[in-house]
Amino acid sequence: MRSMTYAPADVATVSPSARAAGRLRLPGDKSISHRYAMLAALADGVSHVRGYLTGEDCLATLECLRTLGVPIRHAGNGEVEIEGRGVNGLQAPRVPLDAANSGTSMRLLAGVVAAHGFRTVLGGDESLSRRPMKRVIAPLTAMGARIASQDGRPPLTIDGARLHAITHQPEVPSAQVKSAILLAGLQAEGETTVIEPIATRDHTERAMRAFGAHVDSDNGRIRIRGGQRLRARDLTVPGDVSSATFWIALAAGTPGADIAIDGVGLNPTRTAMLEVARRSGARIDSEIDDADSGEGGEPVGRLRIRYGTPRSFAITPADVPLVIDEIPALAALGAMLPDGSEVSVHGAAELRVKESDRITCLARGFRAMGSEIEEFADGFRLTARPLTGATVDAAGDHRLAMAFALAATRAASPTTILGASSVSVSYPGFFEALERLTR
Repeated sequence: MRSMTYAPADVATVSPSARAAGRLRLPGDKSISHRYAMLAALADGVSHVRGYLTGEDCLATLECLRTLGVPIRHAGNGEVEIEGRGVNGLQAPRVPLDAANSGTSMRLLAGVVAAHGFRTVLGGDESLSRRPMKRVIAPLTAMGARIASQDGRPPLTIDGARLHAITHQPEVPSAQVKSAILLAGLQAEGETTVIEPIATRDHTERAMRAFGAHVDSDNGRIRIRGGQRLRARDLTVPGDVSSATFWIALAAGTPGADIAIDGVGLNPTRTAMLEVARRSGARIDSEIDDADSGEGGEPVGRLRIRYGTPRSFAITPADVPLVIDEIPALAALGAMLPDGSEVSVHGAAELRVKESDRITCLARGFRAMGSEIEEFADGFRLTARPLTGATVDAAGDHRLAMAFALAATRAASPTTILGASSVSVSYPGFFEALERLTR
């Protein structure tokens, strides 16, 4: 039997465990929740979104939309009712929009409000105010909006305008930048094109089609014609596959483990981490459930993860655009591998400008627990060593808090995680789920 304590609320103590087994469902996908809410706000009619993630980031999106005049009601049983205002139909906000810690909310909402002829101030917490926004400011400015910032960082003061279409190729592949441009393009004159040399997650394109827009995708070129109307929909958000990565890592790093996950989104632009985890020796079975798929254009199914033959693995620059959010969980898996095994990451400099500097903070935490870890400008190399209990600081970063908690189950003594309450950003109930699977 193992125990877990919380005292005070922002601290979790995770004890070692030799077990990882069970069946679970995940909270709603964070990326999809954001997009369904924004498109429902721009649609004609009342949408009902079931399984909307109640994490802090997605709740921040709802509050921003309310400030823009969108009536939103929590209908119970995880359902959110959103009364759309129509394309270009939002109201001028009387106060700044507060995106809290959500970079997705800020970047995508920037694309939404850029097409409205009023001033919007988009701000957030101290962490978000340090994050770079130039990659979204540049294309929206090229479309006709005027955006003032603090040297490319929030808060953003956006004077919306009648936008015109552009063709844009992001310097760094980014689903958030692409999505901001497509949301602006939906409300612009002409046909807007985003060129992607490397494909990124395509939730925005799928969601736009679900709400009735025509979006073309061909050979890395995504095109949307402005002026299309959206229609309200009743949709269910699938389980978050990024959250599933933590349980994949737990099972892959715990001898004898067997974990099943139901109702998880299996969008092919989000499942590259399954292949990366298989490189570590994990045994992963995935199956699409046709009965649960198709409603919003998102494939939904189940996963079964079992302990296999653990070995060293690498995350290459080519992998990074499709696994950037999953790297902390995969690093935890590396720390749980047999002594001397390695996980290496290159091409992930973007990790330094997430909710924290994830490279430095991740290295500091796993080093305190006994791993050997070498930092690079764009990644790190972690060499697994016997893990010991320690006090580690998640730096207010939800993915680091969960990654440290996984590794803590394989340590020789309890580990105390500071900043543990940050898990509520994307996975409310994470620690309770961890305890169920490992007790």
